[in-house]
Amino acid sequence: MASKSKNNCARLTGVAVPLGALYTMGSPVIGEYTSLKPFADFCKTAGLGVIQLLPVNDTGTQSSPYSGLSAFALHPIYADISNIAGFKKTYDENKDFKKSYEAFIKNFPYKSRFSYQEILNAKTELLKQIYETTAVAKKSEPDKKLAEWIEKNPWVVEYSVYKNLKWNYMQASWKSWKKSDQLLSQKEILKRWDDEKLKKEHLFYAWMQFNLSEQFLSASEYVKELGIILKGDMPIMMNEDSCDAWAHPEFFNHNLRAGSPSDGENPCGQNWGFPTYNWKNLKKEKYSWWKNRLLSASKYYGAYRLDHILGFFRIWAIPERDSTALLGHAEPYESFTREELNELGFDDSRIRWLSQPHVKTDDIDYFTWNKEKSHEILSLICSQLGDEELWLFKNEISGDKDIYELDLSKQCEKETADKIKQKLAEYWNNRTLIEIEKDKFIPVWTFNQSFAWSTLSYEEKEKLEKLFAEKNEIQNEKWAKQADDILKNFTETVSMCPCGEDLGVNLECVPDVMKKNNILGLNVVRWTRDWGKNGQPYIPFEDYRNLSVTTTSVHDSSTIRQWWQDENESAYLFAKTNQEFFYDVATEDNFLTDAAEEKLKNFTPQIAEDVLKAASKTNSLWFVNPIQDYLYMDIKYWLPESKDERINIPGEVTDFNWTYRMPCPVEDLKKNKDLINKIKAISEMHDGGR
Repeated sequence: MASKSKNNCARLTGVAVPLGALYTMGSPVIGEYTSLKPFADFCKTAGLGVIQLLPVNDTGTQSSPYSGLSAFALHPIYADISNIAGFKKTYDENKDFKKSYEAFIKNFPYKSRFSYQEILNAKTELLKQIYETTAVAKKSEPDKKLAEWIEKNPWVVEYSVYKNLKWNYMQASWKSWKKSDQLLSQKEILKRWDDEKLKKEHLFYAWMQFNLSEQFLSASEYVKELGIILKGDMPIMMNEDSCDAWAHPEFFNHNLRAGSPSDGENPCGQNWGFPTYNWKNLKKEKYSWWKNRLLSASKYYGAYRLDHILGFFRIWAIPERDSTALLGHAEPYESFTREELNELGFDDSRIRWLSQPHVKTDDIDYFTWNKEKSHEILSLICSQLGDEELWLFKNEISGDKDIYELDLSKQCEKETADKIKQKLAEYWNNRTLIEIEKDKFIPVWTFNQSFAWSTLSYEEKEKLEKLFAEKNEIQNEKWAKQADDILKNFTETVSMCPCGEDLGVNLECVPDVMKKNNILGLNVVRWTRDWGKNGQPYIPFEDYRNLSVTTTSVHDSSTIRQWWQDENESAYLFAKTNQEFFYDVATEDNFLTDAAEEKLKNFTPQIAEDVLKAASKTNSLWFVNPIQDYLYMDIKYWLPESKDERINIPGEVTDFNWTYRMPCPVEDLKKNKDLINKIKAISEMHDGGR
């Protein structure tokens, strides 16, 4: 029996796994909704109380589960075709379908990575073949069950209309459709849904979603009956090409893109390409879109993870025409006025110097060796500042994409043109202030690295830094107020246990707001360190936040095996810090002996077990680890290369990402008593620990 904490919540140990990774005898091609049942049986036997999934919403042609095509629709790739209503009858009576289904099973045997697009295409075709045999398709009219389901899930109307349009446009982004199809009102969407000529096509998507929901609901209820909490994942952003962004443009800022500011690993920041939310409009509607999203998820889940919870406090918003995140800004923000800058001694020309890049002709001459040619090139996108050899970007230039798209074929060769455009883009991003609104300014995130900043006197810098600090305090209050309002509405709408992905967050207001709303934070063992102290020591497990989830790895990181092999310094420090759990490793005065160091170089099942045992001491309420990290306790489940056991490598768009599969069927795991006992012992250490 799991003990209760001071928060009156049970301490639980769990496992994180992408649904597609599940491998059962009945799902050799890809993990499916029905695969959760045998996996839950294994988890129950192993003493695990939480199963955490990656998002399972429809992502269309994108394999990333965080690139949602719909906030509500389930992904058809996880459909168990053999359990769709009408499958047996179609299989027995339709030779073409029987042939197609058997070819599907034959052509997609188990592999360590699944073929996303090929499997999706094949399953969609099989679903269409079954649909054609139904009374719904033949009559172009929903039966009683489907009609009732549609009434309870009104989102499926716009989703069906959107998916049918997308099919007709060969999956192209809705922003490239005819204008008449891009900008449909809710009334026009409903009219199109009711169009008798299109009814059969629209009902296919509704019928499909009804069947997917039935499968997932059956599996989730089975998990719940076993006393296990199924934890879902809610991506904070929606794809620009999503049904929601198309049907509800009022809830999104289509002229801005979400991302993150510059940091050590990402000097240009990150531009995720997703539109930001229009929280003002969402609040007017009492966050109904988000609430409905949570209510829809609560049918299946007992807990949910809010991805990038910092985004509810403030999102890093990037102008649509910028490719980097350098000129992004926090939303909401607190600006200062031209008048305030004037009062600090900065006249209008000085403000222009700080807020607008001044391009030097000489820097373009370096590539052209011809001042006349340089003037010709610069005049395309810049205006000369009087008689000076300085240029300001024209008002119509709204981002570095405008610079990169500049046609210089008449002025110079491609190689030279590319270098010139790169230089101009560097100028574009090199400024101290952003004029965010007319006569209102904010500092650039990297303001102290700008050329204009370097020309200021010590007194001028001091004045500006004081102003920035004052505005930042006001911003922090705004962020805390916004997040508290949003998250309070979320947590009061559903009874699911809320968790927040707060990795790398350094805003002072975040922990207090999360605690106030009873939201569990996240601690990744290898990154939970006191980074400000000498040697950056690991924070003792007993000092972890109680209201949190501890994990050994996440989907965007390496597994503990690859961490141990490739990040030796970090891993060895962990071993020294937690040496009481490394019984077979001799240490002297907190330093590894030569023999011990040599032993630690080779990752072993024992080390995997020791790491999990050490981390199970965490004060966190929940201890949830990836399936790979548990499987490392038995060497027969290892792949030849640890890198192949990763789920995702951030920054790369490849067929490898998001297509991981377990190395053995769940049925085999259920027979592995030794592994089950090891997992159970770890679970008991954590759950009964405090």
